[in-house]
Amino acid sequence: MKSFIITLLIFIFVTSATQAQKAADSTMLTIFLKHQEDKNLKEINAKLDANQFHEMFPPKFARVVSWYVMMGIGQVVTLKFPADKLRELNLTLENGAWGAFNTSFYPTYDYMPVWKAQQQTKKP
Repeated sequence: MKSFIITLLIFIFVTSATQAQKAADSTMLTIFLKHQEDKNLKEINAKLDANQFHEMFPPKFARVVSWYVMMGIGQVVTLKFPADKLRELNLTLENGAWGAFNTSFYPTYDYMPVWKAQQQTKKP
């Protein structure tokens, strides 16, 4: 079941990335940087420094849409970037974040305009 869900998420992301590339040549991705619980903050930061994470992330081609700390989870970052840079973004995370964080990726889109339009139609 877990492999089915992962396959489905990859399919959705690839489809989203392809459509985004055709439409606006950009896509958004939310990244969960989950703290590795066998490490304390000092150890996590030492690993990030050793990997030069802060020098490479976020990559210059990406715009940070949001970046939050989620207590008990880690950091949640949403980036907007050219769709054809997905591989490069992935390598940045593999080279910089692994060993300090467990990572999860979620294709993302801006729902706010849809929500606002729905609110406008509900007002008398």
